Amino acid sequence: MTMGTQLFSLNGFSQWGTEAASKKLSLHDYVLEYEKQEHGLSEGEVREKLSQAYEVMDEAIQEGLEKDLKSRSGMIAGGGKKVMKSPISVLSSEFQELVAYALAAKEVNACMGKVVAAPTAGASGILPATLKILHKIHGCTPKQIIDAMLVAAGIGIIIEKRASIAGSVGGCQAETGSAAAMGSGAITYILGQKNTEQVFRAVAITIQCMLGLVCDPVAGLVEVPCVVRNASASAIAYSSAQIALSGIDSVIPADECVDAMGEIGLSMETRYKETAEGGLAATPTGKDIMQKIIRNLSEEKNGNG
Repeated sequence: MTMGTQLFSLNGFSQWGTEAASKKLSLHDYVLEYEKQEHGLSEGEVREKLSQAYEVMDEAIQEGLEKDLKSRSGMIAGGGKKVMKSPISVLSSEFQELVAYALAAKEVNACMGKVVAAPTAGASGILPATLKILHKIHGCTPKQIIDAMLVAAGIGIIIEKRASIAGSVGGCQAETGSAAAMGSGAITYILGQKNTEQVFRAVAITIQCMLGLVCDPVAGLVEVPCVVRNASASAIAYSSAQIALSGIDSVIPADECVDAMGEIGLSMETRYKETAEGGLAATPTGKDIMQKIIRNLSEEKNGNG
C-alpha cells in the first residue's frame, strides 16, 4: 500500500481511530504504515519480524512447560509446568492453559531464557499466553495473529507515550497493566470483527482493572510477584475483552484511563517503583530472602576469589 507523503502517528486512541478512519485504514494497517514510516521497512519485513517474535513467544511457552526451570534465587521453580499438569481445573481446561502459558513464558525470562519484551521483559508472559489461547480456541490464521500483534503494538506505543510501560516509572500497572491492555485489545480486535470502539473499550476496561498496582519485586528480582501477576493479567485481558465484546461501555475513554495511569505513576512513592523497598519486598520474609541472596553472592565471590 502506497500512502505517498502522508504521515502516521500514535499519540492517542482517539487520534488513532479518527485518522485510521479518515485514511480508510483498519487499525492494524495504520500501525503497519506507522512501522514502515518509522523504521523504513516494507510490509513484508514488518510482518516477518512480528512472525519471528511470535515464534519466540511460542518457544518460550514450550520451554517453560517442558523443562525443569529453576531460577538462581530458587523462588521460581516450574510453576507453569505444575499448573499444566494439575488435575484440578478451576474453570476450564482453556483457562488452566492460559495461566500455565503465562507462567511458563515469564519463568523463562526469570531463568535467563529468550523472551519477547511485550512491552517489557517483566510482562513477557502476558501477550504470548493471550495470543496462543486466542489461536487455539478460535483457530486464528497466522495473518490474524500478526494483525492482532500490530494492534497490540499500537496500544503499547500509545501507553508509552502518554504514561509509561516501565515499572521503575509507573509501577507494575505500567508493565503488566500495559501488557494486559495490549492483549485485551488484540483479542477484541480479532473476535469483534475489527470494531475500533470495542477495542478501545477493552483497553480502557483493562487499565481500570490494573490501576495502582505497585512494582515491589522481592530481593529486586523480577520473579515474585512478577511471574504470578503475568497469569492474573492474562485473565484480566480476557475478562476485559469479554466485557467489551458484550457491548458494555467503559464510561471513561481509553485516553483518559491511560492519562490517569500516568498521573498515578507520577504520584506513586519511589519505594513502590521497582526499588524493592516497599510492598512485598519489605515484608519480613521478603527481607530474609534478600539477605539470603546477598550472603550467597558474597560466599560465591569469596569462593571464586
